[in-house]
Amino acid sequence: MGMSAEDERAASPRDEEWPEAEKAEKLARGAALKWASGVFYRPEKLEGLGHYRRRETQRNNSIQSRLKSTVQSYLEGVGAGLEQLQSAAQEVQGVCQDLGAARWALLDSADHFQGLQQMRKLMEEHVQLASVVQVLPQIFSVHEVFSHIMQLLHGQHLLEAHVELMMLEQLRDDILSQLHLRGLSSAQATVLSYFSGLQDLNESLAKQLWDIVGSSLRLVREDPVLFVTAVRIIEREEKIDDTLLLEATFLPPGRPKGWRQKFFQVLQDTITGGRFHVPRMDAEGPGLAKHLAALQKDLVSELRVVKDLMVQCVPAHYNILSVCTATYHQALSSHLQEILREDLDKQGLFLLLEWALRVYHSPEMMGHPDLLPEVDVSVLDPLMSSELVDQTEKRYVMKVKASVFEWMQRTLEVEFKEWFREEEPETDHQGFFQSALPAIVMQMLNENIQVASLITDSLQQKIYNMALEELEAFLGRLRDALVQCGKEHQQDRAVPKYYISHLLAVLNNNLALSNSVSSLHPDTACREVPGSLQAALDRMQKKATQLLLEELLLDLQPLCLQLPSRKWLSGSQLVGNMCEVIDKYAKDFSHVRKPVFTLLLAESELLVANQYLRALLQRKMVCKSREERGQLCHRLLQDATQLRELFCSLGLDRGQQSLEAVFALRELICLKDPALLSLEVLGFITKYPDVSDEHISTLLDIRGDVSKEVRHVVLEMMAQHPQVLPEGYRPIFSTILVPVQELPFCLRKGKCA
Repeated sequence: MGMSAEDERAASPRDEEWPEAEKAEKLARGAALKWASGVFYRPEKLEGLGHYRRRETQRNNSIQSRLKSTVQSYLEGVGAGLEQLQSAAQEVQGVCQDLGAARWALLDSADHFQGLQQMRKLMEEHVQLASVVQVLPQIFSVHEVFSHIMQLLHGQHLLEAHVELMMLEQLRDDILSQLHLRGLSSAQATVLSYFSGLQDLNESLAKQLWDIVGSSLRLVREDPVLFVTAVRIIEREEKIDDTLLLEATFLPPGRPKGWRQKFFQVLQDTITGGRFHVPRMDAEGPGLAKHLAALQKDLVSELRVVKDLMVQCVPAHYNILSVCTATYHQALSSHLQEILREDLDKQGLFLLLEWALRVYHSPEMMGHPDLLPEVDVSVLDPLMSSELVDQTEKRYVMKVKASVFEWMQRTLEVEFKEWFREEEPETDHQGFFQSALPAIVMQMLNENIQVASLITDSLQQKIYNMALEELEAFLGRLRDALVQCGKEHQQDRAVPKYYISHLLAVLNNNLALSNSVSSLHPDTACREVPGSLQAALDRMQKKATQLLLEELLLDLQPLCLQLPSRKWLSGSQLVGNMCEVIDKYAKDFSHVRKPVFTLLLAESELLVANQYLRALLQRKMVCKSREERGQLCHRLLQDATQLRELFCSLGLDRGQQSLEAVFALRELICLKDPALLSLEVLGFITKYPDVSDEHISTLLDIRGDVSKEVRHVVLEMMAQHPQVLPEGYRPIFSTILVPVQELPFCLRKGKCA
């Protein structure tokens, strides 16, 4: 239902005065409508309308009664407050009247305050004079106290002396403070002069204290009371320093004394004083070893004293064990650097590295059970920096290198003399020639590598690299010595007497070195021989093999000079004699181990085949008839077969032999139809790609029945089929130089030769 006009006009002033009430009423009406629409949305619900009306009426009555009660209590409180405010206003008015009266009374008494001010000054002067009168006996007795304190110091009654000294200092400082506050700085000099004896007493006491601290390691074992007394005095002075610094109004002369800091300085100087300033080290090793052993013993002993005794004599905040440990550690580090400035030998450098990197941290020293766990040097810097360790290791490697070089040189000189002895080299249990050289060299290198492993892996690796370099250089010098021996042997084949035997021993030694090099590597999983060292071993083996083959060649050359000849063609024991020479050398070769023996056989067979072909091609014999050609083929077959069977009997397979070239060459000579030579030559150069046109031309000349046309066809075919040497091919013909054919020279109308 809507409101009438009068109601709206009547409500307007109220709404303007209480806008919140209007808003609340609207919200209440909206909520009521919402509730009613929810309850009476069905016709049958209207039957309960009377019930709801009665319930809401009761509720409204209850709310109105509570509101009335609340408003009534608020009104009663407001009334009581107004009454209290009225009473307070009356009391304030009375206080104002009293204050006004007091103000007038004070103004009337102002003249009397001037007399009180003068009385106050007199009272202050009286207090000061009374204070001076009190300390006069102490001031007059200062010099007497000076003497008494000195007597106490001479009798080492340090605590009593220090107490009296503190009293005098307190007296002096109080006087100076009063003078300072009153701005009487000119009088301070007089006071300081009067108390000048305090400076001497302080110095005397300090000297005794520092003497005690300097002997602290001995005193804590023999007479800890004296050391504890010194620490107590130092702590007293430290507290006085702290108090004066905190007040920061007046700092007496000589303050702060800083005796605690001086205590640590004296203690550190004591530790580093005599022990770490020693005369020049013995560079040969024994003197250094004794010095390091003494350091180890003394350091452990003194740290045990600090840990077990001194720690109990000083306050916990001193951290005396940590301080001493760090001091010893730093002093040792500096001391080792001083020692390293000396020219130490390899033994001295090794001792120093071992001591610093192994012994120092071991249970025999800083890891001693009596020091753990309180002493822990792992939190400190390394005793030797990584740069210093690396420099020292390099110095050690250079010293070892010089020693190894000298030792190897002596070994080489002994070995060289052994080659010229009038007896064969020694043999092992299998009959192989050998000398002590590989065992000496490898033992020396291996020992140095193993010794280095006791220090660090980096040093071991450096020594290993040095060992390989020195072994490579030694092999070069050994090869040069072998060349020198070979030159002397060329001048006189009787010197050395057992030249071949020693060459075989050199080959066995080289093989032994090659097999042993891998065992030097620090890492057992890595056994690879460096390429440069393997090349040096190969060069050594190649040179010894070359010298042996030169000996074989010298014995074969007189026989090869008889090839080819008519006598040889008709039948002779020439190849048989060659077989005897080869067999003799093969028996000598049996004194080398199998890999080298097989190599020598293969090289010897290649040499024989090469010399046989060289003789055949360089001193060519032209067949004058088919019968001679057949005779030549028969002789070639017999010789090649005899030589092949010899080498097979010695243990060289046919597939490894180069004598097959003689059989192939024989096929070219034995071919009955020259027109087929081009095909045969093509197969020949395919199998032996190092054959040249000159070689083939010489073979065609040996046949004696090849026309110019056939020769041209053969050489043209070779030009059309150039050959490339396959990988791993062993050259046979490339080392054989055939003589250049002379151009025909004709006389007038005569026939050309």
